[in-house]
Amino acid sequence: MPSLPAMRSLLMRRLGLGAVLALALATFGLAPSASAADPAPAELTFATDIATTTPGGTVNLSMTITNNKTYDIWFMYQTIEPTWLTTQRPDLKYGFTGCSLATAAGSTPCSGTGPANLGGNYGATVPPGQSRTVTLTLQVAADSGCNGNIGFYSYFYAEFSDSTNTSGGPVYTPETRVLCA
Repeated sequence: MPSLPAMRSLLMRRLGLGAVLALALATFGLAPSASAADPAPAELTFATDIATTTPGGTVNLSMTITNNKTYDIWFMYQTIEPTWLTTQRPDLKYGFTGCSLATAAGSTPCSGTGPANLGGNYGATVPPGQSRTVTLTLQVAADSGCNGNIGFYSYFYAEFSDSTNTSGGPVYTPETRVLCA
């Protein structure tokens, strides 16, 4: 059995050789590089056309699904529910009254206004690298309370033409402040 100083010398030579090899690989660009994580296969985002309204007003809530994969999205399922803080204000009265899908030829009506039938609104397949936007019309009742926020959250599930799927959420909408008139 080698003596302790001989073992240290052997260990140091091996560590030194590994360090020299790693330095050479890094110098010539052959070392593994750190890269940003791939984007999610599908991404859901929300936007509103205004941040505040008054009782009797309307807000357009746009939902955009983006396909980041190299395969079509064939099927989409999505829910939308009020946030917990919104449910704590029973005096806030509101509802979704309209739905439209943005297309190259203009907007076309859609039928699902929630809470669990939004996925079909995105139309046929969503090709790779493309997005589809659905806009829901949020109507605040004329007799609604005020000085409160209305917000929603959503979960989604998408299936792709390569038989894979993804799900995401919760994804939160921007809150809309209902001001007193």
